[in-house]
Amino acid sequence: MNIYDLIVARRTIRQFDPKPVPREILEKLVNVARLAPSAANLQPLEYIIVDDDGLKKKVFSWLKWAASISPLGNPKPGHEPQAYIFVLVNRQIREKMYEYDIGAAIENMALAALGEGIASAWVISIDKPRILELLHIPDHYELDAVLALGYPGQASVVEELTETCKKYWQEPDLTFHVPKRRLKDILHINKF
Repeated sequence: MNIYDLIVARRTIRQFDPKPVPREILEKLVNVARLAPSAANLQPLEYIIVDDDGLKKKVFSWLKWAASISPLGNPKPGHEPQAYIFVLVNRQIREKMYEYDIGAAIENMALAALGEGIASAWVISIDKPRILELLHIPDHYELDAVLALGYPGQASVVEELTETCKKYWQEPDLTFHVPKRRLKDILHINKF
């Protein structure tokens, strides 16, 4: 699949197959995050891979999923993520305006994961104090987000965003529907 098709196909997945994600793939994902653009090339981001079963179980209980359809959108028992990559900011390198770096790094990981057949969910609603303690993260690091990963256990499709269809929803068969604005509604050429 070419990069355009990967980008078009990438959707957030919240139901995962119980098949483990190989550590070598997780390391590849961190490598593509490392190579993402970084403002002023300061490179303040660092990463923690969590694939240990005990740690995964604890981390899972401290994440919030698809708030507008909770608890329906939460991963079902046996469909939890099989790995996590936590994104940290070393505040000794950069204290502010690192959000652009994070977005680029996470998108690189999500696309590279999909290229390996692995689904992802970018989660920012996390219990930071508990995770900071659990993972022994030093005080000068900011825990920003986590990328939850696993082989897909559901389908996710794009729907046309309309006045009556603004929020995402999930079918009983776990198919996830995500409304998106149409290209013709957001594209302006040469003038507004």
